[in-house]
Order: sequence, then structure tokens, then C-alpha cells
Amino acid sequence: MIYLKTNEEIELIRQSSLLVGKTLAAVAREIGDGVSTLALDKIAEDFIRSHGGIPAFKGYRGFPGTLCVSVNAQVVHGIPSNYVLKSGDIVSVDCGVKMNGYYGDSAFTFPIGEVKKETLALLRVTKESLYCGIEKAVAGGRLGDISDAVQTHAEKNGYGVVRELVGHGVGKHLHEEPEVPNYGRKGSGPKLADGLVIAIEPMVNMGKRNVKQEKDGWTITTSDGLPSAHYEHTIAVRSGKADILSSFEEIEQVLKERKIEII
Repeated sequence: MIYLKTNEEIELIRQSSLLVGKTLAAVAREIGDGVSTLALDKIAEDFIRSHGGIPAFKGYRGFPGTLCVSVNAQVVHGIPSNYVLKSGDIVSVDCGVKMNGYYGDSAFTFPIGEVKKETLALLRVTKESLYCGIEKAVAGGRLGDISDAVQTHAEKNGYGVVRELVGHGVGKHLHEEPEVPNYGRKGSGPKLADGLVIAIEPMVNMGKRNVKQEKDGWTITTSDGLPSAHYEHTIAVRSGKADILSSFEEIEQVLKERKIEII
């Protein structure tokens, strides 16, 4: 059942989503060569709780972390661990927050140290794909318009678009209807209406689109072992132009201050 949000609900989702952005900016201040993914997880949990939120992922279906931290060939759902990041890695950090009864969800992929140019290109195109999808998230369109826009931009650049994992509705629950695939046909799927709140989250592989689940029951990796990137915004469908409820601005400001390349 798809339910549309009131303006008041959208503002509450915006508050949660902006806290996610601030949390990812706190992570951005510390992320780098020599830092463990578990250390980043603690930073995020402490930050969320100290700002009046609840980590949305921790305990969700038994997931142990506040963040999903997915390195290199890991696509999504990486469990924070003692793995120490090193120069050349890329790391997708996905975060969810519950505050005032509503959820926010966003993800950003960070380059660590000296990253290959072809890998940086993957990050750039994945992020561009996200915004291509957002451009189509307008009232009167169809869900497939978003999916087609993401897929077209990624595939025309020679990348594989993951099909097994999708974006989703967001609101009083972390995952609501509708599912938002990153592939599809424009003009297909449910009609987009003002007040629909969804998370759009391209997961794009440098190689083939195929993925596999690791033995931990959570981590999804590329089948060919090549890198994967992931960016996500929570947005509200509006007439004329989507309203992006989450934000990368503070993340990118921190990266700029740290002289880390902004993709």
C-alpha cells in the first residue's frame, strides 16, 4: 500500500534525513587511511544519539551496526568490522535515522587516499545516475521514468546496474512501498503523485551487474570482484521538481576542507 505524506510529515522526514547527512559529514571528518570501519560506526551511533535520533539500521532484522559500510567490491550491507581502510579503497557508507517517528535514509561513497582514475569515474557516474533519477521524480510521471533514467546513464557509461536491490518508500517505516528499481522502462509502473516520499539509491558496478551474498548473511558483493559504488537520497515527489530531503552539502564541505577529491 503506497501512502502519500502530508506537508507536515515531509518536514519530519526532512529532519531525519538531514540528521543522516550531518552524521555522514561526521564520518567524513574521520574517514581515511588507517581507520577501521567499526570506528566509523561508533562515530555515527554516538552522533545520532547525541542529536536526538535513533540509529535505524541497528537491530533491523538483526543487523549489528549503525552503518552499512561496504568496501570496494562490496555493494551494500557491509557489516562494520576491524577492517582498516587503506589508500586506494572506496567505501559506501549507508545510514538511516529515526526521529520523531519518521525515518531518513542516505548513502555516500568515499574515495580513500589515492584512488584509480577509472574507479573515481565509477563514483562520478553513479552519483550522476542518482540525480538523473531525481530529475524524473515529478508528479504525473511514472516510477519507471526514474528507473530508466538511472539505468540509461549508468549503462551508457559501460557499467552494470544491480537489479537484486532497490530503492524504496520512506516514512513511518524504513522500507515502505513502492520499491524503486534502478532499471526499468519509462512510462511503466505506478503513477508518481505529489507527497510520495522515496529513497532513490543507484548501486552501480564497474563490471557486470551480477552480485552474490556473502556467508555473513548480509554483505552483497559483485560476482566478478570489481568495485561498486552507491549513492542515495531521500526525496519527496512534487509538481515540477523533486524536493531532496537529505543532503550531501555538509559531507562535501568536509571533504573540501580535508582536500579530499569531491566526485
